[in-house]
Amino acid sequence: MRADQRARRDDFLNRIGAHPVVMGILNVTPDSFSDGGRFLAAEAAVAHARSMAEQGCAIVDVGGESTRPGATPVAATEEFERIGAVVAHLAGELAVPLSVDTYKARVAARAVELGAIMVNDVWGLQKDPAMPDTVAAAGAAVVIMHNRGEKDAGLDVIADLRRFFDRSLSLAMRAGIPDRHIVLDPGIGFGKTAQQNIEAIARLGELKDYGRPIMVGVSRKAFFGALIPDGLQRGTEAAPAGTIAVCLAAAAAGASIFRVHDVAEHVAALAVFDALRNRGVGGPA
Repeated sequence: MRADQRARRDDFLNRIGAHPVVMGILNVTPDSFSDGGRFLAAEAAVAHARSMAEQGCAIVDVGGESTRPGATPVAATEEFERIGAVVAHLAGELAVPLSVDTYKARVAARAVELGAIMVNDVWGLQKDPAMPDTVAAAGAAVVIMHNRGEKDAGLDVIADLRRFFDRSLSLAMRAGIPDRHIVLDPGIGFGKTAQQNIEAIARLGELKDYGRPIMVGVSRKAFFGALIPDGLQRGTEAAPAGTIAVCLAAAAAGASIFRVHDVAEHVAALAVFDALRNRGVGGPA
């Protein structure tokens, strides 16, 4: 990682905890559940990233493979072909740093070479055996997200999160990834029942003892719309109300990074939350 990237990485990590931090989602995919196909063209992807940066996100997360349930896996070569030009362009001009949303070490390494400063791994360093060493060698920050191959309604979700995180953190330690580079994500919507997703948000504070920042990614996920009472307009993928509500609940429980599609609305809502929490002292992330 170049010196300028290290400076951007450290600046981003230093922001976490001072105020809520918003991560803007940029899916360069044909099949993501909410915005698949919208930003496949490099010009559209770059324009959207610029817009999110102007709206106040602190980092843009670029992904080239949909991780929604039932999505078709893609090879590392194709995944990188989707995002490579976008990452190269944005790393040189965007006012905020870039994260790469991938569980493949080859894609992560090349994205960091082009200027990304963080790897957002939805399998928490456990899918690709080369990922821990790749992240360590690159000097990148990393999001370790909890995931499961199958849902199990009988699990205590927090106990399962702990088992997963303990293994991932052991892999990170053996590879030499510094503690200060690690963010934890409970993986809302990944291998969990609707009730487990809700419980994971409600009990998020039980993960504070790990001493790492917590990120949540609940943006436009339909199961939270089921919480809206009958007779009211239920949340849809186009309406951010449900996502904002869940992000505010997560912020109250201890989350500090929020991965969202609707950047402007979340920056505003979280700034108000932060100001109230600090009795009027605060501002947008």
